[in-house]
Amino acid sequence: MNTNNKHLFFLFSSFLCLLLFSMTINAQETRIVKLLQADKLIGLNKSGEEINILTGDVELEHDSTLFYCDSANLYKTTNTLDAFGNIHIIANDSVDIYGDILYYDGNTKIAEIHNHVKLIDNKATLTTDHLKYYRKTKIAYYYTGGKIIDKENQLTSRVGYYYTDKKEFFFKDSVVVINPDYIMYSDTLMYNTKTETIYFKGPSELEGEDVFMYCEDGWHDTQKDISLLKLNALLTHKHNSLYGDTIFYDKEKGYGKAINNITISDTIKDVIIKGNIAEYFKEKRFSYITDSATAIFIDDTDSLFLHSDTIKVVFDSTEKAKTLFAYYKTNFYREGMQGMCDSLVYEMEDSTIIMYKSPVLWTEENQLSADSIKIVTENNQIDSVAFFNSAFIISQDDTNKFNQVKGKLIVAYFKDNEIKKLTVNGNSESIYFVRDEKENLTGIKKAVSSNILIFFENRKIQTITYIGNPKTPMYPPKDLSPKDIKLRNFIWLDDKRPKSKTDIYIR
Repeated sequence: MNTNNKHLFFLFSSFLCLLLFSMTINAQETRIVKLLQADKLIGLNKSGEEINILTGDVELEHDSTLFYCDSANLYKTTNTLDAFGNIHIIANDSVDIYGDILYYDGNTKIAEIHNHVKLIDNKATLTTDHLKYYRKTKIAYYYTGGKIIDKENQLTSRVGYYYTDKKEFFFKDSVVVINPDYIMYSDTLMYNTKTETIYFKGPSELEGEDVFMYCEDGWHDTQKDISLLKLNALLTHKHNSLYGDTIFYDKEKGYGKAINNITISDTIKDVIIKGNIAEYFKEKRFSYITDSATAIFIDDTDSLFLHSDTIKVVFDSTEKAKTLFAYYKTNFYREGMQGMCDSLVYEMEDSTIIMYKSPVLWTEENQLSADSIKIVTENNQIDSVAFFNSAFIISQDDTNKFNQVKGKLIVAYFKDNEIKKLTVNGNSESIYFVRDEKENLTGIKKAVSSNILIFFENRKIQTITYIGNPKTPMYPPKDLSPKDIKLRNFIWLDDKRPKSKTDIYIR
């Protein structure tokens, strides 16, 4: 055979193979619905349409899918089927479909089942009144309402799709999930029957005995009780609420994490905590929040705003907030009181605040500092403040003049958030600028004694009592230099004082 003939033979063989392959594909695509069994068959030819009327224990087959029914009309010309009574379709090894009426097109491979429809696979059961099953894509579809039941969950919706190969349901419109532990409502969600995982694709909320969740995206593993909530995510447990862009929660491990725009609130303690990163450890009974961490202690008239690098909250056995820790670069603001320190502890049960490491407290015209400070509040108002070691109180008298009190221990007593009495114990020192009724400076009193008792009226010193062999000389203003009118370790920190709740972020 010459070269040209070889080329012709090769081209002809290739064309023949393609033709045979095409014919095979077309034959597969247009495979007819076959009758396997029927008790009775009546053949008709109506307007060119060849019809087989089948009754009694009818069994048909199309592309390995089996159809069972009481009676059927098989339209051989159009390759379609109408079936009635006790419909049973075996779509594959795991999917069975039941109903009362079936319309099936062998060309499009679309089955439409009506009345008492039930789709069963090895993971879940779907019931509805009207179901379309697309064999090519292996998708079941209903739009008149349906219910899916698996081992633990019952799901209902107006519209639904079931991807039988992926074992995934897609629900739309009035979605309700009923679980022994909760009820879920959603606009749109997906459900995987293999993993028993719910995927939120629209506004969704979950209500349990003491849990509420809301999100607009995310997922919930019903087997492991693990959730990832996104888009306006909210998780409420008893009296505590957590809001954020993203929330992860593992109920079995008692672990949660939230990211970005976080708000944690305790309705019993009237505390709100904000930040961008938070973690919760149920077994260890604490949570922390960082990255712009802010705590707000709510009061109708004078809320306190606190900021630090990290805020940690410890819970009691009933999961109520018990103790709040704020550490590293702590600032707080309240209309009647401001402060800064390195770290702070707030005991919520007895409403006490302890400030550590270079703490400074401001109330009205007074700057108060010590090695540590303990603040006791009652009914959301300051009751008393104790200053331990190197205690120092300063108030500005004039531009460069400051009234000062110093001692080992100072205790300030308040009423209506104003200082009313001050006790200074141990190595007490003071400098006080004395003025007459017209506010003219008449002298400077420098006193040293064991203890000092000071009473205030209208935020100003009313009386000073020196106790324990006091030395209280009065000096003419001109006799003392600027150095002489300041006690040792004097420092004025007004530029550090938060003047508003936004100033707590400036350090």
